[in-house]
Amino acid sequence: MAERKWAVIAVGGNALIKDKQHQTVEDQYLAAQETTKHIADMIEQGWDVAIGHGNGPQVGFILRRSELAAKVAGMHEVPLDVCGADSQGAIGYSFQQNLRNEFKRRGIDKSVATVVTQTLVDHNDTAFQNPTKPIGGFMEEDEAKRREQEEKWTVVEDAGRGWRRVVASPLPKEIVELKAIHSLLDAGITVISVGGGGIPVIENEEGDLEGVAAVIDKDFGSSLLAQSVGADLFLISTAVEKVYINFNKPDQKAIDVMTISEAKKYIEEGHFAKGSMLPKIQAIIWYLEAGGKEAIITDPAHISAALRGETGTRIIPDPA
Repeated sequence: MAERKWAVIAVGGNALIKDKQHQTVEDQYLAAQETTKHIADMIEQGWDVAIGHGNGPQVGFILRRSELAAKVAGMHEVPLDVCGADSQGAIGYSFQQNLRNEFKRRGIDKSVATVVTQTLVDHNDTAFQNPTKPIGGFMEEDEAKRREQEEKWTVVEDAGRGWRRVVASPLPKEIVELKAIHSLLDAGITVISVGGGGIPVIENEEGDLEGVAAVIDKDFGSSLLAQSVGADLFLISTAVEKVYINFNKPDQKAIDVMTISEAKKYIEEGHFAKGSMLPKIQAIIWYLEAGGKEAIITDPAHISAALRGETGTRIIPDPA
């Protein structure tokens, strides 16, 4: 019997929302359908797969609906951690239904399950002292200051466009539902988990879990999952076929393979943008330094070709 190959795939937001003209639930479903075809190709090649995904735009939509409903109809607002849970369920539903249908078309006897996932963070993480992640809609200054006072929000003025709430983005420490995820993977079930990096929770003095108003980077959440299940491969599916240095400059250059040391050198030289490629590279370094074997960055359409070594960017440990 062939040895099982384990992979964790982190699916970027582009997999669900391709542009501003295609943001509806129906549009997102069709986009997920396309991505799941490429994941099914991977599973047909013999990989057992756990899928993580982003949820930033979807949480933003949920928050906006909540804010409008509160202003127009006096309804209660939805806390940020619950928005994360809502998005995990909805996105998981979209992926698992599309995967199930794709498996049926291909005659693959496999089940799919979504695990609503909590991720433990440290309440002493320095990110909580310096919240930087904007969430929710824009506010007038008086509303922002009122909510800062009454609800202990951190608010900032956003480049003349209005005021916004900002929250922390702490490093994930532990996946609460890891045993359940591991059991499903051991049973051969394709698992969708750590959506949006997981719902951020802390342990209180009694050891009970409490949700916190924060966001976890989905690449770091997926990296932690890859480490925790001992994945043979950590694959980040994003908007570009390969990673580039000098990106969008006349001398830009695609990278086929880089080691941890080379990746760190490129980071020091400022080649990777903070809001896009940098966290992906950092999450991969974290995975590899924890004992991971190999990572790949590519776009959904090139996953199969990247697995064959034909494209994508491979990141590997330094030679012994």
